[in-house]
Amino acid sequence: MRIITGTYKGRLLKSPADRTIRPATDRVKGTIFNMLQNRLGIGGASVLDLFAGSGNLGFEAISRGADMCVFVDDARASLAIVEENARSLDCLPQCEIVHDDALSFIARGGRSFDLIFADPPYSYDPTPEIPEKIFQNGLLRDGGYLIIEHHKKAVIPPSRLCALAAQKQFGSTRVSFFVHPTLKKDSV
Repeated sequence: MRIITGTYKGRLLKSPADRTIRPATDRVKGTIFNMLQNRLGIGGASVLDLFAGSGNLGFEAISRGADMCVFVDDARASLAIVEENARSLDCLPQCEIVHDDALSFIARGGRSFDLIFADPPYSYDPTPEIPEKIFQNGLLRDGGYLIIEHHKKAVIPPSRLCALAAQKQFGSTRVSFFVHPTLKKDSV
């Protein structure tokens, strides 16, 4: 894994040798950030990286100018890699590393972000609940984006709390972009 562009362009990120983490590929990550480029000023943004794994998406956001990123994962080994990557990139002051289950973190609320990534394991049964819970608990600021990378067979039901702005598919991977319902469907 590598950082695609920005301050850390070309820098490599460490990931577990045992393949317990399925990081976003460069193709998927590139598409996500290209879609966001003209729609959300990443410069100065606050980012939440749920199911952080190695921190791939959060570090790409920091490289592109995000002020900070909160990395949440329930695996201590993953968080150790996130910390190692942050030290390697010399951006640890911009990172908050949280050991917690994603749904528990969401349920506590109390904070809001401009950009939220959720990249749960494909076998994670509560994936369809993520958008509703994030919007219900006020984690996404107006004008922000929730981006979920999930298996193409995972069906995320419609909600009055959020709108599906766009979806892209890459083989068995689907990336879904959610916004507040007041934004137009073509906002991505």
